Amino acid sequence: MKKAVLLFLSLVISATGNVSAQCAMCRSTLENNYSNGDPGIAAGINTGILYLLSMPYLAVLIIGYLWYKTSKNASKKLSDGIASR
Repeated sequence: MKKAVLLFLSLVISATGNVSAQCAMCRSTLENNYSNGDPGIAAGINTGILYLLSMPYLAVLIIGYLWYKTSKNASKKLSDGIASR
């Protein structure tokens, strides 16, 4: 099992070697607008990036909270069932 995980991780790491951080069109548009004195579009793009960045963390927090609540309720029911015997 550990070999399969190690192989998978090495494939993922090697496959992401040629990934660019931003497309050329977006970068040139932002640079042109910012150099012309209009930082509004760049600020909008930055806000959108932060919005997209926060969504996975929010999803993980919600799932973690729900998992915690259900496990806490399940352990309480189990302890109540044992105590009533």
